Amino acid sequence: MPPSADDWNLDRMRFAADAEKALASGRSPRRDHGAPLGPLAQQFATLTYSLLDATTAGEVLQQVVDAAVQVVPGADLVSITLRSRDGKFHTPVETDKVAIDLDQLQYDLLEGPCLDVADPTGPAVAAASDLATAPSWPRFGPAAAERGMGAVLSTALLPDVQSPRLSGALNIYSRERGGLDQTDQAVALLLATHASLALAHTEAVDSATLQAEQLRRAINSRDVIGQAKGILMARRGLSADEAFDLLRRSSQHLNVKLVQLAEIVASRHDELDLP
Repeated sequence: MPPSADDWNLDRMRFAADAEKALASGRSPRRDHGAPLGPLAQQFATLTYSLLDATTAGEVLQQVVDAAVQVVPGADLVSITLRSRDGKFHTPVETDKVAIDLDQLQYDLLEGPCLDVADPTGPAVAAASDLATAPSWPRFGPAAAERGMGAVLSTALLPDVQSPRLSGALNIYSRERGGLDQTDQAVALLLATHASLALAHTEAVDSATLQAEQLRRAINSRDVIGQAKGILMARRGLSADEAFDLLRRSSQHLNVKLVQLAEIVASRHDELDLP
């Protein structure tokens, strides 16, 4: 049975807890095998401001993969998988062309961590510390190992979306077996959460911009039609309805959009006369 939204949220809180504590305390968390991560607080603060300044989804995705190779200790290659409305997968951004090949391998084989977490009903995290023996992906795992990859980690992007909207995955590859551990998972999931919020923000910005532009055009169209009607009413002694009907009939007769005809009448009324 696929995990529920509550399961996803529990996973997110569990995996992000270590990274959140590290950010709050200012300590440098350590990987399982003892190598220091370094301070994360400033990196995530800078990333947050940068992501919120982004105005397109493309900008957000590029910043996320660039940041992932810096803040996820075991990351050698990073990519983003997006699942389109028709269920197809593609990789819009990556840090290395090899990552595209590894993603495409999953798309072709119809198995792999990015497909699992990009499914809106899938898990928050899918990982394998040794790809050569990964039981969850018996075809993809060995094939990725043959291409020099030791470990993989994918975390969900846009986990709360409802079909037919996009969903996706942040994919992190390591050339080292065991190169991605629990701390890497915590940091990656926190990064994916930042990315998801930023993507939602850019969608809202794009939507608001589009609505504002549509409203502006509607107001401008109404204004210019009103000016043209006023000119016809004054010149021909027509009522408002008669002036609009003349504009409409002339627009059809001349095969010109009503707004365009109104603009001509308003700007060149001394030179033109309607049929």
